[in-house]
Amino acid sequence: MNVLLLGSGGREHALAWKLAQSPRLTRLFAAPGNPGIAAHATLVDLSPDDHRAVIDFCRREHIGFVVIGPEAPLVAGLADNLRAVGVGVFGPGKVAAQLEGSKGFTKDLCARENIPTARYERVHALDGARAAVGEFGLPVVIKADGLAAGKGVTIATTAEEADAALVALFDANGAEAVIEEFLEGEEASLFVLTDGTHLLPFGSAQDHKRVGDGDTGPNTGGMGAYSPARVLTPELEQRAIDEIVRPTVQAMARIGHPFQGVLYAGLMLTADGPSLIEYNARFGDPECEVLMPRLDGDLLEILMATDAGTLDAVSAAWREETALTVVMAASGYPGTPDRGGAIGGIGTAEAGGAIVFHAGTADRDGALVANGGRVLAVTATGATVAEAQAAAYRAVDSIDFPTGFARRDIGWREVAREG
Repeated sequence: MNVLLLGSGGREHALAWKLAQSPRLTRLFAAPGNPGIAAHATLVDLSPDDHRAVIDFCRREHIGFVVIGPEAPLVAGLADNLRAVGVGVFGPGKVAAQLEGSKGFTKDLCARENIPTARYERVHALDGARAAVGEFGLPVVIKADGLAAGKGVTIATTAEEADAALVALFDANGAEAVIEEFLEGEEASLFVLTDGTHLLPFGSAQDHKRVGDGDTGPNTGGMGAYSPARVLTPELEQRAIDEIVRPTVQAMARIGHPFQGVLYAGLMLTADGPSLIEYNARFGDPECEVLMPRLDGDLLEILMATDAGTLDAVSAAWREETALTVVMAASGYPGTPDRGGAIGGIGTAEAGGAIVFHAGTADRDGALVANGGRVLAVTATGATVAEAQAAAYRAVDSIDFPTGFARRDIGWREVAREG
């Protein structure tokens, strides 16, 4: 079968790496892809935003299945349009993708279905937002309602910080936001595949959003992750599925928009149990870069079953070892990144056993350069988190990227627990 993968980041490189191992695959195309993905797929100059061009390409190249990596095409309804012309696709339709596309949509669903989540208020104007923040007290969580590339959340600990976040949000005309109470606990990410009816748990991870060591500095799209997140015990995972994920899937089916794809539940493990922070409607980045190396089996078969409604006929097996990934970012990130910096030594890193997924790279006259904020996701495995961490940082240190930087403490909570 010919398969088209849409996207260009580290998540898509990890998916391409795993899809390329499928015995069901005839040819893999990627649009627009990146230099790392080019090792596994034929790159196509095609924008996922141009739905007609994507459909025309699928017809021309006899594409049997499309894997949509990023969230924006899902929220824009690309999966619906592909299904309408008979092309199989991994990813939810436009309405179902609102679970990620609108924080308010999800919070309202949680309220209707009695799903554990933080107390909240939806706000549509700056004055109302300021009033809501006053009612919640500090610290308070301020979220942009729509897509924000993983950077639309502020945890404000002072009144000044809260007001600055609100002013920045409402500078945009028609902005909407969600104000939430601050929950105490440790975060973990749970991934569950669903065909709209059946559920298939698909691993856990813990990522590191803050840019600096010790979880300091502004939020980013993610500076590293490890899997599995053992803090999400089997008992807590089952509670999260029973109390959060399954009621969500049932609610979406009940309103006539069943969710088909991966539900990525960002959880806060509170003293009262798991509470939903937010949903994503696609694999996380960099979480995908630690899930794929642990998956033991045919990813394409599982994704096709998700689309076909036959998820109960497949299973997912996982390797026992821990996978840990360290993001190497360009100087300036998460602000304006320093693009164009030369990158070398990836071959040396991979010869030592790591997998280096390209997140924001470009080929300039035969040389690899940085072309984004998060540039590489350097991934290694080990029997423990500490072993995986040590292997990943050995690989990071063998990469020559003078204009890049990385956190040095990915996995620190679990390493401390292991010690």
